This record gives sequence, C-alpha cells and structure tokens, in this order.
Amino acid sequence: MLRRKFFPLLGATSGTLVVTPLFGQDAKPAAPPPIQPPTAANEPKPIVVVANEVIVPVTVTDEEGRFVSDLGQKDFQVFDQSKEQKIGYFSRERNQPVVVGFLIDVSNSSRTHFRTFQEASLDLVQTMLPGDKKYQGYLISYSTDAELQVNTSYDPERMMEKIRRLKPGGGAALYDAIYMACTSRDLVKGEPIEPRRVIVIIGGGHDTSSKKTLQEVMELAQRNLVTIYAVSTKAFGFNTDGESTLKQLTEETGGRVETPLNSLYKGVSGYLSTPSDEGNYALKVGTGGYASEISQGLFRSIAALTGEVTTQYILRYTPEGIDTGKVFRSIEVKVALPNVRVRTRRGYYPLAPQ
Repeated sequence: MLRRKFFPLLGATSGTLVVTPLFGQDAKPAAPPPIQPPTAANEPKPIVVVANEVIVPVTVTDEEGRFVSDLGQKDFQVFDQSKEQKIGYFSRERNQPVVVGFLIDVSNSSRTHFRTFQEASLDLVQTMLPGDKKYQGYLISYSTDAELQVNTSYDPERMMEKIRRLKPGGGAALYDAIYMACTSRDLVKGEPIEPRRVIVIIGGGHDTSSKKTLQEVMELAQRNLVTIYAVSTKAFGFNTDGESTLKQLTEETGGRVETPLNSLYKGVSGYLSTPSDEGNYALKVGTGGYASEISQGLFRSIAALTGEVTTQYILRYTPEGIDTGKVFRSIEVKVALPNVRVRTRRGYYPLAPQ
C-alpha cells in the first residue's frame, strides 16, 4: 500500500488517469512515472493508460432495476460534448477491485433510526470488505466535524469495532466528510483505475456544519474519479432538505440513492388512519412487523449497492474532435437496447496543459 494522500487535482480530469497526485495547490501536474515490468512470471501485466484517456464506469439496468450484465462493446456509444468517440477499452468483469469510503452520519438528526443504520453499516462493511485485498475501504464519521475513524484497509474488523462505538450528537458536516475522503486517507496502488474509488454515504444528506460547500466537494469528487452512492435515512412520509443533496451528489458522479425506509408502509392499507400514541402507523415501532420491514428493506439496499459497485462496465476512450477549451466536459453513454436505463458520471475535468 502506498502511504500517501491525494488532493484536489486542480489540472486533472474526472475521467483522466492521474498517476501522481498533486501536493499543494501551486504544484504543476507531474509527469506519470514509467510503468515497471512485472517482477515475477505469474504477476498480471500492468494496465497501460495514456495520460489523456477518459475512464467511464457504466451501470445498465432494465425497467425493474435489474442489472443488464451481458452486453458487449458493440452495444455502447460514448459521446463527449455531443461528439461520438471511439471506445479504446471495454471490460465487463465481475467482482472488480474497489476502494470504498464509508461515510456515516452521527449527527443529532440521525438519532431516531441510529441503531438501525448502525447495524446496516456493519452489514455493509462486512459485505463489501470480505477480507480479500482487492476490496479495501476506510471509515469516516461526521457530526459537527468529520473524523477519519479507520484508514484504508482490507480488514473489516477494526471498522466494525469503531461503528459499534459510534454515538449520535452534534451538527452534520457531510461536505467536510467528502472532502476528507478525497484528501486525507492512504491510497492503494493502482487507484483510480484498478481499484476504482467509491464513496457510500449512510445518512440523510443534510449539512449544517461544513466549511466546504456542495459545489466544491462535488467538483473534487469528479476530479478524483469518485463515484458516490448513498443509503438514505429518510423514512416514508417525511421530506428532508438532504434528499436533493444526495440525489445531486450521486447522479453527477454516476451513483444512486437507496432509500430502505421509504417504502415501509407503501403496501399497508390505511396506515395514516390508524391512531396511536407514537403516530399514525399501522406498523408500530417496536413490533415484529416493523423490525421485519426495516430488516428486509436494508438487506435489499445493501445487496443492490454491493452488486452494482462490483459489476459495472468500464469504458475508456481518448477524446477526439472536441473543444479543448472547455473546463468541464459532458459525457453521454447510449446502449443499443430498448427499455434500459444507463447510469454514469455526467462529465469530467480535462487535464490542464503542461
């Protein structure tokens, strides 16, 4: 493991491999180091990526939200600034290596369902970090301040121990937590090509305490090739200001939001017409039915996120025939099939000229 940090890549691209991170805002982009040959005959050949190549993880689902996993390169079209590009690399391998940042909301607003999502966080860490070194992760909690609880590791036990000790209280510094995930943890050799970078936010999406802004951290995530997912703590029947934040963060970077508590009462007839001291709920808090619905909802969300993170299509291309003066370039991926949904990052920042 490389003991180093990665910082806002001021001249880098969200779709461009940056081999050497910048240390300080006045530094110029360093030239990529030469790729070394394998040291042993059984080692895999290194992945060769040219400096201005754009990397695009893509998820394809059908109308029911099920993964479409049997497509080939010929089924895809990639457009950069509305101009079609030639795909230079294509992969659909399953169980792809990733580095996952687990960002857990421990603010006062998380108190109502904190124990529920604490257990969900444990399950998520255990599922996404099975002990194989190609799956690594780190843990950040955020309330009034963001705190790196566990640095990058493939061992889930220390993270799970820290999660069990977390207690809610204080404000919510979500944006600072995302900034910390992009600047203040150890890197794994090969990032962001293999393994890829993923963040999973477990919280409501609200922010009351950050020094950073939403736009700052969203650009930072895009520049650092981070895909953001979220497990929302929003419950059915409630609206929060954080919903739009989570949606924006995930959609701009190619991820999505899971809302396991948002459908607890969907199929319950008359849930709002059953008076009770704790509220108008047909599934009462503390009952077996309520616990079962929460458990099933969280299980489905964790399974869906884990499956998507490790089974994306990976496309790469070298931009041709586009306006090189654009600071942010849009990406669109099309699939030659009806009734499918294609999800990827909205765009990238090109490498600054040397």
